[in-house]
Amino acid sequence: HKFLQYLFIKQWLKVKQYANDLHISVIGDIPIFVAYDSADVWSNPSVFHLDVKGKPTAMAGVPPDYFSETGQLWGNPLYRWDELEHRGFDWWIFRVKEVLRLVDIIRIDHFRGFEGCWEVPAGSKTAVNGKWVKTKGREMFRAIKRALGDLPIIAEDLGVITPEVEKLRDDFGFPGMKILQFAFSADTNNAYLPHNFTANCVVYTGTHDNETTRGWFAGLPAAVKKNALEYSGGSAASVHGDFIKMAIASVAVFAVVPLQDVLGLDNRARMNTPGKASGNWGYRYRAGELKAKYAAALKKLCSLYGRI
Repeated sequence: HKFLQYLFIKQWLKVKQYANDLHISVIGDIPIFVAYDSADVWSNPSVFHLDVKGKPTAMAGVPPDYFSETGQLWGNPLYRWDELEHRGFDWWIFRVKEVLRLVDIIRIDHFRGFEGCWEVPAGSKTAVNGKWVKTKGREMFRAIKRALGDLPIIAEDLGVITPEVEKLRDDFGFPGMKILQFAFSADTNNAYLPHNFTANCVVYTGTHDNETTRGWFAGLPAAVKKNALEYSGGSAASVHGDFIKMAIASVAVFAVVPLQDVLGLDNRARMNTPGKASGNWGYRYRAGELKAKYAAALKKLCSLYGRI
């Protein structure tokens, strides 16, 4: 496994350099938490909430939300923020530095966990009985910035977002995320509608956790479908393309479009269903699907709306 990892890193760095030579930046994820059976926990047990036998005393998750009525029980061990701070956040500094060797921009998953995280007692079957616990994200980002300089970070600020989370994001200048599939609640002040965007955000038609745009639209109530079509000015048949145009036309600093939406695929091509333990991350595009017409259409939109 070590040798395979070595080969992968060598090959990946060549791919990244090729992209960078073409003035293409690579965005990569960094999850807030790590797996219990990871090298990180094994080599740094003191920075995690573990008992004397090395078992987690509490687990990470999120409360019930849009994606799941029982919340999401991730099972990751939680950090001992006092110990991380005592060590000058060296573990996090190293982690971010290493990821920035592999990508150009980091999307930090579950950003709200740096203000407070959902702590679930060990042994729980769901995340319903968790509680919010304050964390030390502000101190951590200050330490990382002192060590590494300005941070090219996108904050995944979805879920239970409080004014404190927004202030943490804004104080460090991190762009947040806007998901077009969340926009059509019949409230014109909905923060996910493009006319309410500020420039310091990143818009997605949908993320890996969402349905494809075609799949999402097919399952909507009639009133929401009507609202979405009136706003986009499109049709049911072209909804994926209309949402791509809406994203690229917005003031968001970046517009991110899943390949499934570019290809106009339904939910059979969905990437991930939050809270579902298996059957995820199985989508693969097929040889010959990446046709020149898709690239031409994206280029035309990017040129039209000043993204080239």
